Amino acid sequence: MSVSTAGPSTPSRKRSRWQNSDDDNEEDQQLIINPVKRRTKPKPSKEPASSSASVALPNIKIPGYPIHSIYVPPRTHHPPITPSRSVYCYERLNQIEEGTYGVVFRARDKQTGDIVALKKLKLDEEKNGFPITSLREINALMACRHDNVVGIREVVVGDTLTQVFIVMDFIEHDLKSLLTLMPSPFLQSEIKTLMLQLLSAIKHCHTNWILHRDLKTSNLLMNNRGTIKVADFGLARRYGDPVGVGGMTQLVVTLWYRAPEILLGAEKYSTAVDMWSVGCIFAELLLKEPLFQAKNEIELISMIFKLLGPPTNSSWPGYSSLPLAKTITLPSPHLHQFRQKFQYLTTAGIDLLMSLLTYDPDQRISAEEALDHPYFTCVILLSWYRYVFTTPFSESPLPKHPDLFGSFPSAAAGEKKRKVFDSPSAPTRPADYKLLTDFDM
Repeated sequence: MSVSTAGPSTPSRKRSRWQNSDDDNEEDQQLIINPVKRRTKPKPSKEPASSSASVALPNIKIPGYPIHSIYVPPRTHHPPITPSRSVYCYERLNQIEEGTYGVVFRARDKQTGDIVALKKLKLDEEKNGFPITSLREINALMACRHDNVVGIREVVVGDTLTQVFIVMDFIEHDLKSLLTLMPSPFLQSEIKTLMLQLLSAIKHCHTNWILHRDLKTSNLLMNNRGTIKVADFGLARRYGDPVGVGGMTQLVVTLWYRAPEILLGAEKYSTAVDMWSVGCIFAELLLKEPLFQAKNEIELISMIFKLLGPPTNSSWPGYSSLPLAKTITLPSPHLHQFRQKFQYLTTAGIDLLMSLLTYDPDQRISAEEALDHPYFTCVILLSWYRYVFTTPFSESPLPKHPDLFGSFPSAAAGEKKRKVFDSPSAPTRPADYKLLTDFDM
């Protein structure tokens, strides 16, 4: 009985996944081309032929979108994510100003020719990533789209990580420099128009749960068509209900426009801090200079006490519970000095100013209530034959239309005041010239 022996076995070779020899490629290609298929018994289809044919329909191509199945609707609701443009798409013209959180330039869009404002964020000394103040500013500007809020266009970048620019609409003036250069203050009709625009913008911000926290005349921009826009949201933040969740800093609002509750160390504050700043701006428009020009917080508190009178339990119920209330000595009680300070303001105007500059934040007027104040709209009762009619009308003088405002040279655009040309003098008669009269004739 003969036994057949097996031939020499082929030595095993460990293959590497990154090996790319020709033999292996041919072998793998052969395996792919001629795969070994296992015979399976076809299962009877329970669906009709017409329905099975609809499943095999080809995918459709939608312009601008990847290939989708016919059963998947195109995602047109969400815009595509595009990278930020380069700052070199803009031509730098001149520097406008430099603030705490950035430097503002005037630039021109090379494609459209539009004049814009470029705000370069200060990121050179930032060690903890992108600053939270810049994120809040961009978020607030995107959330508060309004005719009286400066518009944000886009965010562009430079060559390095520290070159980030916010592109905004360019406005010719700011109220601070305009009040300094104007030969005379704004008229009452013009002040009403400016206040209506400011209150409308603040109402929109508060409706969208945004606190500005740095309202002042230098942050209010004005164009040559009588329209103002609230700008510089560097200290703005989103708030919620209840107010103060997550902690709120006290290092907000420029000193001259800071509310008394912040001066006395309040740990929680609300939209009332913006309304106090609006009251200071209202007074500055009337006086053509800031209302409280204090050098420090103690001097500012004393100036507030002098104008409003010292706070009492009735005017400010929560005054004694503030952290710094016990460290301040109150002056002797006296009446407010609004009428002596603003002699030419109407009674309704005095009432609005006092409603804005109120000690108690809970009693301070809101932006929505201020828009309906009698200073802007009054109601008169007309009686005629046993009937009473209510007719709304504006207190005299009426608010001036923004198109009727005067224009001024823009310092931000590098414009200079035109030189006043000397008019020629009137002709003079000689000393020996005599008029012919009827008697001489």
